Amino acid sequence: MNKIILNIPSSIDTKQFDVSVYLATKLYEDGLLSVGQASEMVGMSKRAFVEILGRYDVSLFSDSIEDLHKDIANA
Repeated sequence: MNKIILNIPSSIDTKQFDVSVYLATKLYEDGLLSVGQASEMVGMSKRAFVEILGRYDVSLFSDSIEDLHKDIANA
């Protein structure tokens, strides 16, 4: 995996894990990562990551059949 260093203002009270989950969730939502890839990115099980998706108002189900095929291929 690639590592990215982000400069986050100290006035924002956040943890590295929270930022990782937020980014993984957004990349999953945009179709750039599968659930498996996103869960691996944050170091948790697929099931735990799927449960977190709801907190960010992200649906587990793809918007199109093409997205579903991508998810299956990347699983």
